[in-house]
Amino acid sequence: MTADDSYGRIDDEDYPAYTIGRAAEMLGTTQGFLRAIGEARLVTPLRSEGGHRRYSRYQLRIAARARELVDQGTPIEAACRIIILEDQLEEAQRINAEYRRAAEGPTPPAEP
Repeated sequence: MTADDSYGRIDDEDYPAYTIGRAAEMLGTTQGFLRAIGEARLVTPLRSEGGHRRYSRYQLRIAARARELVDQGTPIEAACRIIILEDQLEEAQRINAEYRRAAEGPTPPAEP
């Protein structure tokens, strides 16, 4: 990917723009913490051609949530599980809302 190609991805939440060092600095944590949440499979950073971990903004938000929980005294493994369960609950609620809308049928147009 060239520099010109990456300009179009600047707003892409999933673009792996951050090295592990920069990600740790932005989150105020250590690289070891990021490796630990990777080992717990909370986030799976992409790898550069050289094999270096690269994180997206979306992954950094998840890591920040994990750090909040750990800072409150939650063990890292439990924090990762909580976040995974929160994500699954949010997805289930979204799907249920879609089913409810579909069951209600189309909304009639408003009269002028």
